[in-house]
Amino acid sequence: MEDAHSVDTDATGEDPLHDLTDDQLYHLVEETIRANEVLAAETNMFEKFLNRVEPRDTGTGSLASTPGLGIRDEKGHNRKRSKSKSHTLDRSMKLNAEQKCDIAQREIEELREDIERMKEESEKVLDTYKAIMEEADMRLSEMKKESYEFERDIVKGSVNHRTNKVIAEKCMRYFEDKLRARDTLIEKLRLKNSTLKVQKKKLMLQLKQKEEMGEVLHEVDFNQLKIENQQYLEKIDERNQDLLRLKLMAGNTLQVLNSYKKKLHTLTMEAERLESEISSRQELQTRIQNETQLVEVERAKAEQINKRLRKQLANFKVPDVMDYVAEKASLYDIQKKVKSWERKVDIAEMALRTHRKTWNQMQLTGHMNAATNWSALAMEV
Repeated sequence: MEDAHSVDTDATGEDPLHDLTDDQLYHLVEETIRANEVLAAETNMFEKFLNRVEPRDTGTGSLASTPGLGIRDEKGHNRKRSKSKSHTLDRSMKLNAEQKCDIAQREIEELREDIERMKEESEKVLDTYKAIMEEADMRLSEMKKESYEFERDIVKGSVNHRTNKVIAEKCMRYFEDKLRARDTLIEKLRLKNSTLKVQKKKLMLQLKQKEEMGEVLHEVDFNQLKIENQQYLEKIDERNQDLLRLKLMAGNTLQVLNSYKKKLHTLTMEAERLESEISSRQELQTRIQNETQLVEVERAKAEQINKRLRKQLANFKVPDVMDYVAEKASLYDIQKKVKSWERKVDIAEMALRTHRKTWNQMQLTGHMNAATNWSALAMEV
């Protein structure tokens, strides 16, 4: 970055960073730091790759011929170049994406091998520790058992009740029994060891016989097997790559299938909704058609009435004004006569009521007189 800026300043005569704002300079510094971190990681990986590959494949001149490294002198230090040549050499000696991927793939394989090797070593150490723990648990259980038996048989079982002291004969007998049991266990283990030695001798004899008969694999056979194993490993890697590619294709196909399933589900839901809406619209259409027929019938009836009224309106003649005035005057006279007759009827009704009242009174007095006459006649008789 400094060389590039120095070249720009030498070419133009002024520093372009003076035209940038603080935010732009901050973002430029952040981007430069990120780029430097990426380059540092790539350089670290490339150095590991060179340190691993150089003793086997490249030799002493690999650092100078490897793309992406600077030219070194005899002491291993970078020689200074001119600015124009360094810029072109940096462009031409950078690793491309394929080489970076190859180096990263090899580093990943080496890391996997290291992990597997460390896993095997850790499993061995773990098995050793497990065996030690099992042996310690067995020894602890035996010690607990022996301590319990010693306390049961000697500390509590062989105490004289009179003197409250341990009987020496029982204690000696106990230790003799334990030593005898230990001797028998040692003899069993010795016999087992001898049988294992015999089996080992038999296996060694069988191995020698196979070597004499030529059935044992030699170094050339091992090298051939290593070559075949490498070829098979390459084929397995190719098949694994094909499998990964097919898995990726299957994953993409599954994603596309899921998207199409979702679309199909949404389309089926939309189709069901549209079918229900179509059925409701059809019902509405039939109802509208029935209503339309009723309206047509009513319209026909109204049209007939309208025609009749239009015909009557066409035949209608307006009377003269004098006839209207005369009819109006006769109407006023008739209304006056009706009012006068109504007054006369009211007067006649009032007279009728007075006459009925007097008639009722006369009938009442006549009945009273008749009753008095009948009572007088009855008294005389």
